[in-house]
Amino acid sequence: MKLNVLVVSGDGIGPEVTAQATQVLGAVADLGGYDFRFKEMLIGGVAIKQKGTPLPPETLAAALESDAVLLGAVGGNEFNSLPPDRRPEAGLLQLRQALGGFANLRPSFAYPALASNSPLRPEVVEGADILFVRELLGGLYFGEPRQWDREAGEAWNTMRYTRDEVARVARVAFELAGKRRGKVTSVDKANVLEVSQLWRAAVTEIALEYPDITLEHMYVDACAMHLMNIPRNFDVVLTENLFGDILSDEAAVITGSLGMLPSASVGGSVNLYEPVHGSAPDIAGKGIANPLGAILTAAMLLRHSAKLEQDAQAVETAVRKVLEQGYRTADLARGDEKKNVSSTTEMGGQVYGLLNEIIDRRQSRHAV
Repeated sequence: MKLNVLVVSGDGIGPEVTAQATQVLGAVADLGGYDFRFKEMLIGGVAIKQKGTPLPPETLAAALESDAVLLGAVGGNEFNSLPPDRRPEAGLLQLRQALGGFANLRPSFAYPALASNSPLRPEVVEGADILFVRELLGGLYFGEPRQWDREAGEAWNTMRYTRDEVARVARVAFELAGKRRGKVTSVDKANVLEVSQLWRAAVTEIALEYPDITLEHMYVDACAMHLMNIPRNFDVVLTENLFGDILSDEAAVITGSLGMLPSASVGGSVNLYEPVHGSAPDIAGKGIANPLGAILTAAMLLRHSAKLEQDAQAVETAVRKVLEQGYRTADLARGDEKKNVSSTTEMGGQVYGLLNEIIDRRQSRHAV
């Protein structure tokens, strides 16, 4: 197995958490005898400072030549005065568009060891295991025309989708539901928006290709409420770009911290992997960022790009066991746990150590 991974750590806590994720990928490669090759390039604010652009041409070229791209985070308050098309986030949007990953996968899982971290009651989050499939290249984030007319004091964006754009991301959702619990909840605002009416019609049509999958439609406001009171009723949640961005972040309360959420953008020429959290400039450089979202993102890379399901599961098991053993970063610590929190590197080291044990045991069983 040979895999070329472009690492674009970006800004803020990005380099800190990405270092832990690449360490985990390196462990998997060493133990499995795989040939993983890592190349580091610039993106975001650090690229603006060094290259004058949030996505240097050499970074884009390297991304298109890679088998997978692992991203940390982009952004920072110092860049807020720049025009939108020159900010760090513009580089990420350009990269997503160039790679063509139209389906953003965002799992949200209730860890029993973190039940007290959620503001929701333990009996509410217990058993919750949701996979958001968010359309990533259309809707308000990319629709034209868009403009802010400062003199007129008005601005506008365009939500636009084609039937084919909806159909292709719907197929991803139905395929993944077939490997899970067999249910897709399609989220829209079809009682108000014509775009959502198109969305609902297209998803209903694609559902006919998957007779074994249960489809339900839900308005976005109702979905936002039900995520908080009956999250375990959801399996795969399919929705458009803006709704998916908001709903998947809301679902962080199920897990207990935004720092626990991974994501993958698939369907294009090269898959892009990034934790859901942002660059968190207020804690950058302090060594207290939670690396588990980035490490779980590495597990998604193993699953979707390397096709190493067992190794992906081993990483996820290591994360779960580290939490069960009581290790916490600052964002996860509660009560007496705050007296002894793990740093970014300490938490990454715990996962690394357990992962080695898990894979060693698996290989020993196979050798017998």
